[in-house]
Amino acid sequence: MTLLTALTFKQLRALKMVCETGSITGAAERLSLTPPAVHNQLKTLANTIGAEVVTRAASGAFTPTPEGAFLLIAIEKSEAAISRALSEIEALRRGVAGQVVLGVVSTGKYFAPGIVARLKRSHPEIEIRLEIGNRNQIIAGLESEWIDVAIMGRPPRQPSVTAYPIGDHPHLLIASPENPLCTKTTASHDDILDQTMILREEGSGTRILAMRFLDRIGEGRPFRQIEMDSNETIKQAVIADLGVALISAHTVIDEMAAGRLVQIRAESLPIYRQWFVLHREELRLSGAMQSVMQAIRNESASILRSDEVARLIGPNA
Repeated sequence: MTLLTALTFKQLRALKMVCETGSITGAAERLSLTPPAVHNQLKTLANTIGAEVVTRAASGAFTPTPEGAFLLIAIEKSEAAISRALSEIEALRRGVAGQVVLGVVSTGKYFAPGIVARLKRSHPEIEIRLEIGNRNQIIAGLESEWIDVAIMGRPPRQPSVTAYPIGDHPHLLIASPENPLCTKTTASHDDILDQTMILREEGSGTRILAMRFLDRIGEGRPFRQIEMDSNETIKQAVIADLGVALISAHTVIDEMAAGRLVQIRAESLPIYRQWFVLHREELRLSGAMQSVMQAIRNESASILRSDEVARLIGPNA
């Protein structure tokens, strides 16, 4: 018997539940087993691989050993692969050509439903499942192979991906029309740093870009900040003149068109990045995935409302 065939899903699920709950009793409740049964699964697993898979932290909670951590990664990928296979089987049973899980960073949620609607019209034989999250969450989905195709800004270093640029992704400094910066033809860096900055949460790509911009113009100068966990909340806070925010132009198209938000012009603004559609480099693309990738690339300008964004930013940006 090889090491691989000696491993069982029961053993791996026991490891996962113990590490999630921090205790054998908690894992037993989740798995509807007795604590001795869970303990036996862990012991058998450790004997099989020749190394302990959990250890007790100072708090008394069980945490994975380095060997256990590797197994947890494998469990996550295995569960994603099985879930994908079951979805594909269900799609075949219903006469659908395949299912594609499309991950979109939260900044793109304003155009993501339009992408799904377009794909449903052009490829009704493909079932599209939309997953929206911040940058870290989408990267985690790619790593676990739960997400097939993703749309985001700067491609991650890990996991390795194949990425295609699909259009400009400008970021603007926005303010309420009542903000005094709106009267300036060009705001200085000191003007900006005197404002309260409204930032996204940790793990957001927009937060990373904003912090890099502020570090560059401030050279370490402190500034006031408020953290919020969604672009919608940030927009409402800026409209209420609680501060200013560096944000994707794609999230504020309608508010700018209505005059509820105003672009603050300054040196080195707007910041131009790119949108990318991408997939894991080693992923073998199904026909459905290839069709979705190509459709997004072909219709990117319309999907991203690129002409409308360019008009709102203006020719002197």
